[in-house]
Order: sequence, then C-alpha cells, then structure tokens
Amino acid sequence: MLNKKIFALIGASGYIAPRHMRAIKETGNELVAALDPYDGIGIMDSNFPQAHFFTEYERFDRFVDKWHRDGNKKIEYIGITTPNYLHDSHIRFALKNGAHAICEKPLVLNPHNIDQLKIIEEETGKKVYNILQLRLHDSIIALKEKITKELEQNPNKVYDIDLTYLTSRGKWYFVSWKGDEAKSGGIASNIGVHFFDMLSWIFGPIEENIVHLKQPDANAGLMKLKNANVRWFLSVNYDYIPENVKATGKTTFRSIIVDGEEFEFSEGFTDLHTRSYEHILNGSGFGLEEARNSINIVSVIRKLTPLGLQGEYHPFCKKVLN
Repeated sequence: MLNKKIFALIGASGYIAPRHMRAIKETGNELVAALDPYDGIGIMDSNFPQAHFFTEYERFDRFVDKWHRDGNKKIEYIGITTPNYLHDSHIRFALKNGAHAICEKPLVLNPHNIDQLKIIEEETGKKVYNILQLRLHDSIIALKEKITKELEQNPNKVYDIDLTYLTSRGKWYFVSWKGDEAKSGGIASNIGVHFFDMLSWIFGPIEENIVHLKQPDANAGLMKLKNANVRWFLSVNYDYIPENVKATGKTTFRSIIVDGEEFEFSEGFTDLHTRSYEHILNGSGFGLEEARNSINIVSVIRKLTPLGLQGEYHPFCKKVLN
C-alpha cells in the first residue's frame, strides 16, 4: 500500500458513489472502508472488493479510529456521498478523525454551515474539498477564458443567459430524501447548484436573486450576476421536456444560451470526478470558500416567495404556470 493514499467512503450506495470509487481507483489509490445503511452495493466488486464494509455508523467509527492510530494505515481522505443534509456532519467526522474530506455538492445546505466547518478546519489542520466538476470541464474552461478576455475589453458588459435543465425522475424521487426540501434543499440545491456555481464562477457574484416558480418538481427564477442576467429553469418532470427532445427518446434536456448563442457542452462529463480527485491530490482542489457563493444562492432561493409570471421569467415557466 506504499505510495497509495488511503481512502474511506461514507454513503457507498448513493447514486454518485461509483464515480468516487472509480476516481479513487483511477488515481491509483486504495479504498479500505465504506459505510452505508443499505447493503446492496455490488458495485464494490468492480472497484474495491477487499474494502471493509459497514452498515452501522458505530462500527465504521471504530474501524476509522483504530486505523487513525496506526501510522502505517492512517486514512488520509474520506469521501462523502450521503444525503445533502448529512454532509456537514460527515465532514466533521472526517476532519476530527484526522482525514481530509472530499464532499459531493451541495457541500452544505446553508452558508452558516460553512462558517462552522471553517472553525473545525482550523482546529484539526485538515481540509474540506468540494466536488465542483464543471469548473474542470474543457468547454466550460474555454468559455470562462473567452468571457474573461471580453470583460477585459468591456468590464461593464452584462450578458443575457438562459439556463434550462430538465432531468426526469420518477415517483420514487418524491418519496426519497431527494424530494424532501429539508433533506435535499429542494430542486435548486439538488440539480441546480453546480450550474449556479459555474455561472457565478464565470460571470461574477450574485447581486440580485428572484424566484418566479417554486414547486416540488420545478423551480425557476432570475439571477442578476455582476456580468450576466440569468433566466433559469430546473425540473425533474418529464412533461416539461421539449417535444422534439422527447421524440429522440431522451429524458434529459440541458441548454445554456449566452447572448442568443447555444453553448455546447453535452459531452465530456464521464471523467470529471477523476479529474476532481487529481486536482485535489496535486495540491489544488476547491475548498470551503469556493463553495460559498453557490450555497448562498440556493439558500436564498429556498427562502424567497415566487412571483409567478411577472418580470423577466424563463419562457419554460409558461409550461407550468398559466
């Protein structure tokens, strides 16, 4: 195990967990322990069949603590792919056990959670890293470089952007923690936070946040960033997908239009978690403060009262509101 980093994973049966397992494997490292109350995770066989597996937190805690006290087997990183509302608790567990935390998005549900985690970072000397994989997507990096150059010539330019993202989910979604706003943060936190992070990373911090539509299967609003006005629509309802997209058999629709031009980024997603792990392991990585802007945005959206069909609303709002 020399030269390999030693990892543990909390939330091993989650939807996104296989990408973390693959990233650990593809970066040449070792997963030694995984935790999840659900025990049907055959995906372990394809990645780390020798890893210890726990369905009870207390036994996982005992294992991590024991390895923490063995200098040759110390767990250096703990991946966190649990339900959103548990992220800050599991990050604390990682830091207090002498490991860095690599956490899925949204990092936490509210900005004050970041403040508390910063204190524990300082106390333990360990770091919190957030998976913000869109910042590592080649097309998005190219867009940021293009916009940065344009803003150097015209610093006050304000772009008009339409963000549309629909990813169909069945009835199970609303029975699971993902459909419970107290646990997932709602649609904007669950499926929108990485787009909000990407757009505010490119076009600057948010200056005004307006919500036009907020219901369990769809959210929409307007974000005024420093250099862009973004009309956004997010949904998990198949009915709102454009008919021409449905005709192709697709159940997901993703579109970003910048000043009337479609921004193409439909490919290049498959290895972004591995890139994220490489980014962290080479001494970079996105820390607590880099998550704050998008967490602020989704936290405010959760609290705002929707305006309905007033002002500069996304055209897809008419699919929902009459």
